[in-house]
Amino acid sequence: MDYGKYKYEANLKARESRKNQANTVQKEIRMGLKIDTHDYDTKRRNVEKFLDGGDKVKVIIRFRGREQSRPERGVKLLGRMAEDVAEYGFVESHPRQDGRNMVMVFGPHKKKAQAMAEARKRKTDAEKAAARDEDAKSETGTETSTGSES
Repeated sequence: MDYGKYKYEANLKARESRKNQANTVQKEIRMGLKIDTHDYDTKRRNVEKFLDGGDKVKVIIRFRGREQSRPERGVKLLGRMAEDVAEYGFVESHPRQDGRNMVMVFGPHKKKAQAMAEARKRKTDAEKAAARDEDAKSETGTETSTGSES
C-alpha cells in the first residue's frame, strides 16, 4: 500500500470529522437593573437567538450605587428572563451575586451540532426555493413579452 495515499486519506477523514464537530460557545448579555421594556425585549430576543443556535448564554445584571442593597430585584428580573426563554433553553446555574454583578447561565435544549445541521438544511431549502422562483419568473417573462400593435 502506498504510504502517501494512506496519509492523504487519513487527513481527509480528519478534516471531514472537524467539519461536523461544533464547539459550544458561551455568549454574554449584560443589562442594568433599571432596564426599559423595549430594551429588555431586545436582550431577550438575542438570548433566544443564541440558545436557538446551540450556544450557552451568560446573563449579567450590573448593580450601580444603591441598587446593590436590592439583590431581590435582580433575582426577579433574571427569573422573568428564565420564564421568557424556557422554550429555547434551561437554567444551568441559578442567579448568584458576584461582586457588583448578578450572574445566571442558560443552556440550550439542543446541541450545537444539531443546531448547525438545522441551519444548513434551512439554507439549502431557501436556496432551492429561490432557484424555483427564478425559473418560474423566467418562464412566465418570455411568454408575456409579446407586444400589441395599435
